[in-house]
Amino acid sequence: MSSSAPSRFERGHTDDLMSFLAASPSPYHAVANAAARLDKAGFRQVEETEAWDGTSGGKYVLRGGAIVAWYVPEGAAPHTPFRIVGAHTDSPNLRVKPQPDMGAHGWRQIAVEIYGGPLLNSWLDRDLGLAGRLSLRDGTTRLVNIDRPLLRVPQLAIHMDRSIHEKGLQLDKQKHMQPIWGLGNSVGERDLISFLEEESGLATGDVTGWDLMTHALEAPAYLGRDRELVAGPRMDNLLSVHAGTAALAALSGREGLPYIPVLAAFDHEENGSQADTGADGPLLGSVLERSVFARGGTFEDRARAFAGTVCLSSDTGHAVHPNYAERHDPTHHPRANGGPILKVNVNQRYATDGSGRAVFAAACERAGVPWQTFVSNNAMPCGTTIGPITAARHGIRTVDIGVAILSMHSVRELCGADDPYLLANALVAFLEG
Repeated sequence: MSSSAPSRFERGHTDDLMSFLAASPSPYHAVANAAARLDKAGFRQVEETEAWDGTSGGKYVLRGGAIVAWYVPEGAAPHTPFRIVGAHTDSPNLRVKPQPDMGAHGWRQIAVEIYGGPLLNSWLDRDLGLAGRLSLRDGTTRLVNIDRPLLRVPQLAIHMDRSIHEKGLQLDKQKHMQPIWGLGNSVGERDLISFLEEESGLATGDVTGWDLMTHALEAPAYLGRDRELVAGPRMDNLLSVHAGTAALAALSGREGLPYIPVLAAFDHEENGSQADTGADGPLLGSVLERSVFARGGTFEDRARAFAGTVCLSSDTGHAVHPNYAERHDPTHHPRANGGPILKVNVNQRYATDGSGRAVFAAACERAGVPWQTFVSNNAMPCGTTIGPITAARHGIRTVDIGVAILSMHSVRELCGADDPYLLANALVAFLEG
């Protein structure tokens, strides 16, 4: 394990991460912001419905809340292997139901469904905005972001449940998590959608479909006496999306690369990845194959390229919690600002094996980045991520890594302020081989 860290903490990277988090309240916004950064680095969007050419340079595909981007160096052979950074764009939250308008006892409410596995208590008594994607009658889509106090899930006053300290807070997902957004005794069938049409400058009836979700409005911020921590929303897993985007953009124009660097940021990881925009869907394989064939490759070239490909599946992991240290493995205690973590589980909840460990260690050593290892306590269940899915679906050697955080799946998570920069540097070293 490398013990040398960069001589100076690059605060500019973490400042930029916080801007990215604030500007990306939904997966659709996240991929739009990632695409904008790649555009500035000379990448161009290609459409899945059009024929692809074999030219060199940076390209990307957008599909809903997912983006796959890649950079082809000049003269790359059709069988050139890929180096992939995988991540996911979605986070647990409250999502608007198909019939959103509801209410009771003089309160106007919005019907929401629980997405993923959020810490429900973290959503109580917070000012919430609303963001996502509107589908229009003409077949186009429009991003929407109401980034001001609009909704709130009010907690029950302690006077009405004085036993809460003894029995603990118990929240019913259906009854207790519906936010309020106003007063009134009658609820129209399109109150929310009419409001969003007006806010978006659309005509009444333009919106025929929607994918909408809530987000907390508190801005990301440095925390602590020495500002050595960062608190913010959606670090799981926009922290990795941001780092992967920065790493890929840094390689734009670089020639002589032995691999084709790729960023694959998927949607729907938090509910199993089984979607056309998820890691268990065909998107990544389709893009990689079309890249091979566009450069004149054959199925044999595709097989050779995939056999030499490695993916770093980057997702947040667990830093040791000082108040619950007994829930962690006693010999593996990842710490904030200790560098990225290698995630290991022999039951294939993570895809890392010994050869993958060597690839990650070599990248960190080249980058001068310290790194740590995470493994679950044997008595605790282990989470999973896109790594095993990517390995199994595409036959690609995959290594699960990430950044250690606290409060995972809370509306507001916490990490070391150095770690995003350290991760990005490790990813650059990995992608350039």
